[in-house]
Amino acid sequence: MAELVVMPRLSDSMEEGEIVAWHKKVGDTVQKGELLAEVNSDKATMDFESPRKGVLLYIAVAESGKLLVGAPLAIIGEAGESFQHLLNGGGAVAEAPKAETKAISESVAVAEVAPSFETHDTSRIFASPLAKEMAKSAGIPLASIQGTGDNGRVVRKDVEAVIQKPASAPEAKTTTSAPVTTVSPVEAATVSSTDEYTDLPLSSMRKTIAKRLAESKFTAPHFYLTVEINMDKCIAMRKQLNELAAPTKISFNDLVVRASAAALKKHPVINSSWTGEAIRQNHSVHIGVAVTVPDGLFVPVVRNADTKNLSQINAEVKDMAGRAKEGKLQSNEMQGNTFTVSNLGMFDIEEFTAIINPPASCILAVGGIFTKPIAVNNEIVVGNTMKVTLSCDHRVVDGSAGAQFLKTLREILEEPMRLLV
Repeated sequence: MAELVVMPRLSDSMEEGEIVAWHKKVGDTVQKGELLAEVNSDKATMDFESPRKGVLLYIAVAESGKLLVGAPLAIIGEAGESFQHLLNGGGAVAEAPKAETKAISESVAVAEVAPSFETHDTSRIFASPLAKEMAKSAGIPLASIQGTGDNGRVVRKDVEAVIQKPASAPEAKTTTSAPVTTVSPVEAATVSSTDEYTDLPLSSMRKTIAKRLAESKFTAPHFYLTVEINMDKCIAMRKQLNELAAPTKISFNDLVVRASAAALKKHPVINSSWTGEAIRQNHSVHIGVAVTVPDGLFVPVVRNADTKNLSQINAEVKDMAGRAKEGKLQSNEMQGNTFTVSNLGMFDIEEFTAIINPPASCILAVGGIFTKPIAVNNEIVVGNTMKVTLSCDHRVVDGSAGAQFLKTLREILEEPMRLLV
C-alpha cells in the first residue's frame, strides 16, 4: 500500500524545510534507510532517509522548494499504484513551487510520469550542501563548475575558484547532460532586482535567526557590562602551550571558553535560564560558540565545558565549526546552551554588544586584543588588552551578579595558569 511521506521536523524550532537536493526521482526504487533527499531546516542541512522500501511515486516540490512541517513531501508505494487519495486534504505548502507530476494509475507506467522539473535536475551533479548554497547565492549554475572532490563532487573551493575568477577569463564549460539555469524556481518567483537594488529571498536559517533574536531582544530586557582584561599572561601561556602541544594550536577563543566555564561554576546565576515560571539554575555548563556561515550563523554547543581541558575544547570547536560550515551539524549539537560566547576579535573589533541566545540568560561578546599603554604598579607600560561585554537578561541577572562574574573572568584570564590546574 502506498504511503505518504511528510516534511519531517528536524529541529525543535523548525517550521518549514527546504529541499536542497533530491537523490531519487519519480520511478526510482528506494530501500528503507536509503538517502532520499537533503533537507535544509532552520539550523542545518540534513540527510533524510526513506522510511520504507518501494517505488517513489510522487514528489511534491522541486529542489529549492519549501514545505511546512507535516506537509506532503513524497509518496512511496508499488509501481503503478494509485495514490491520489493520499493527497486529498494534505498539509499546506509554504512558498513551494509544485512539481508538475501526473497521477500514476494502473494504466500509466511510472517511467512516463517524471516531474517536469526533472529537465532542470541537478541531483545528479554531486556537490556538498555548502557548495550548492554558495553557487546558488552567486547565481552560478552547478553544471558549469568542475568538481575536484571525490567522484567529481563539487566542493567549496571549486565554487570559490569560479567566484574569484577574473571577468576576462574564458567562461567555464557547461555539460550537455544537464541544462543550465541561473535561477531556481523559488528564486525566479522571489528575487526582485532593479538598477538600484536586489531583493534576495530569505533562507529558512535567516528567517529563524530573525525570529529568535527579535524575540530575545524584545522579550528579554537586556543590559550590558564591559571590562578590559590584561592579556599579557594569556599571550605568553598560549605561545608556550602551542610550542609544546604542536600540531594542536590553542586559540584565544579556547582560553575564553574555558575561563568562562570556570567562572560560571562560581556564579551559577549567570548559568541560569528564564522559564516563565521559574529561574532555572543549570548544574551543567554547556557553552554555545557562535560560528559564522555564508547564510548566517550556527551556535554549536560545547557540553560540560568546565570538565574539559583546552585541547579538548579546541578539537571540539574546530570539528563542530567545520561541520557547521558544511551544513552537517546535527540539531542536538546546537541545543541546550546555558551560556554563549561570540567572538569578533579576529576581525579587529574592539568591542560590541551581542543579543542573548535563548535559553541562556547571558552572552559574552569578545573583542580583539590590542597593544596600548596601560598602568601596571603605578607605571605606564606597553600591554595587550581585550574588552569583553556581557549581555544579561535582567529578569534573571542583576547588575551586581553580572559584575561579579566579569571580575572572576578577568582574574582567571589575567592569571591563566589556574586553567591548567
